[in-house]
Amino acid sequence: MKKVISISLGPSARDYEFETEFLGQDFIIKRIGTDGDMEKAAALLLKWDKEAAAIGLGGIKAPYGIGPRYLAKKRHNKLNELGVQIQTPVTMGHKLRDVSFEWSLRYLEYKFGNYFSNARVLFFSGMTSYRIAKVMSEFTDNLTFADPILENGIPKFINSLGELESYAHGVHEVLQWVPSKRLTGSVAPLQSWNDYILRKAMQKANILVVPNYDFYDYLKNTSIEELGGKTIITSTAEDEKITFLKERGVDVIIDTTPKILERVVPPNLLEALIIAAMGRNRDQVRSDDLLEIISAQKMDPRIVYPSGSPKRINRFAFVIHPLSKEFLKKDKAVDFISGFAPPAFLDAVEKVIAYAPPWVYSRVTGIKSPTGAETEGWLITVGGTPKQMLAHSPEFTYTRLLQAARMAKRLGAQIMGLGAFTKVVGDAGVTVAKKAEIPITTGNSYSASGALWAAADAVRRMGLIKIEKGKRIMGKTMVLGATGAIGSVCCRLLATAFDEVYMVGRNTAKLMALKESILLENPTVKIKVTTRPDKFVEDMDVIVTATSGAGKTVLDITRVKPGCVITDVARPLDLSPEDVAKRPDVLVIESGEIELPGNPEMKSIGLPHKVAYACLAETIVLALEGRFEVFTIGRDIEWEKVKEIYKLGLKHGMKLAAISGVNGVFSDEDIARVKKLALEARKAALN
Repeated sequence: MKKVISISLGPSARDYEFETEFLGQDFIIKRIGTDGDMEKAAALLLKWDKEAAAIGLGGIKAPYGIGPRYLAKKRHNKLNELGVQIQTPVTMGHKLRDVSFEWSLRYLEYKFGNYFSNARVLFFSGMTSYRIAKVMSEFTDNLTFADPILENGIPKFINSLGELESYAHGVHEVLQWVPSKRLTGSVAPLQSWNDYILRKAMQKANILVVPNYDFYDYLKNTSIEELGGKTIITSTAEDEKITFLKERGVDVIIDTTPKILERVVPPNLLEALIIAAMGRNRDQVRSDDLLEIISAQKMDPRIVYPSGSPKRINRFAFVIHPLSKEFLKKDKAVDFISGFAPPAFLDAVEKVIAYAPPWVYSRVTGIKSPTGAETEGWLITVGGTPKQMLAHSPEFTYTRLLQAARMAKRLGAQIMGLGAFTKVVGDAGVTVAKKAEIPITTGNSYSASGALWAAADAVRRMGLIKIEKGKRIMGKTMVLGATGAIGSVCCRLLATAFDEVYMVGRNTAKLMALKESILLENPTVKIKVTTRPDKFVEDMDVIVTATSGAGKTVLDITRVKPGCVITDVARPLDLSPEDVAKRPDVLVIESGEIELPGNPEMKSIGLPHKVAYACLAETIVLALEGRFEVFTIGRDIEWEKVKEIYKLGLKHGMKLAAISGVNGVFSDEDIARVKKLALEARKAALN
């Protein structure tokens, strides 16, 4: 039986010995710690020479992955030189360590898809973890290195792989001769500042890369505030280390050292085991040989979930904007000044803020799907109201949306949604999607689905139309703006549920083409096209307004049938609060909002807690599903995508929220009141 020995400068209290089988051979595995005693480690090397099949040296800081080789710790030269002289193969595990770093990241990115996409990654030592940084740079630009702070006491982060390489080959060598650490240690405010900015960097990061050597020194002052919800990449994640990270709220631990034996062992011991099994000398084992064994033996990277259940939090961003200058009063300073300033003040603020760069309005957390998937994100504000967007060229809005996309990428978002009027301007997201560095969706697919979802629920709750299960609803429906992005899909949805659909638009040819397309899918539905909604509006049971009229009057609500359900999905709204107030016997819904799963936390967007606009919900659904792709853009919505996002929404726990109108959420009493007034109005019309 072959013996594989690990001689470590680490504590002897962690020693172990066990028998195992590897590559069809039997081995005795033994670890011997020397508590930092170099002489004892050297003596043990000589003792086990020829008696062991291979020897691993542990507890030694790995050489930097970048920069001059002499930067490795000189105090280990004696062991290295002695290891070369003895006949038994000796290894520090560096080849396996480097191979497993790259293998781990590429395997996880392939297996889970977009696992590291645009993540914010903090490296405690970029020079030690250079291999990881180089691979990680293929998936994200958001890399931060704390080398200057932790090695030289300089309050400065490195923010790119290129900067790290310059630091390693130039600045770092110079700093070896500068007594910066002694200076920092003697100046308490500077040390406190370094600790503060490092804690903040940990809080902002999604992933922390922590070297195994000095692991506890790097994280000794951390708590759940810094590590809660994070992913930690390290090596040799023993039970003690897992417990330490679990107590601090870590979600995921990626151990780049595969666990192929009954217990976790370090890379030096694993590489020694492979050398012994192959019967080769240390220099005869190449990186390709190690990679081949890793693949053949399915030595996959080890993922540990300290909570006991898989955790993955994807990230999104969503663009919002003030719907009118009145929304600007939500800022306390603007509201205060507008109280005594002339009306022209708000007009001036509206014009000025349209030129402001994007800013983060709110962080969004707590969204969790029944599947276990989670997501978090940011609401990013662009300052232009619809009036200001229309007053400028589309390029004016494109510029600000692309600024928002760059901000979203820096924040770590993996997809960005366009809200309200930002998805209407110009080519409805096509240009932004082409130029942005992260995927874009307008949310129009779910907006269409949500609108009709709300309308169907409202019709059911009103109870004025007889609904038989499995049959079409014997009612008349009308879509204003039928050939538009959302309107055309609304027509298709209504055609699957109602007996008659009236499609209203300005272009008869487009209306006829849409009609023929729908009839191919639903040949029994009755469809009428018109450019004159006033001729038929009095007979409609359900009306959907999906125009882009930007404040123009598109529907005379005074002529609508009592008890009619109107769903206004236009942004800005087609019907003003004043219009709605004219008909208390009509139920006017401001689109179909969606109730989010989990316990979402974010600043108010004018909706009840847990409720989001359907376009925002689409972005969230895609994030939960891990679908970081351009999903809905342009003015032509794909019918298949409408059905797909609806099904994905159900999968992830999305529900139709309480129906909202201009005055907020409709209660059962509110709907009963509308129904009562509608019945009274119909009765009066018969007399």
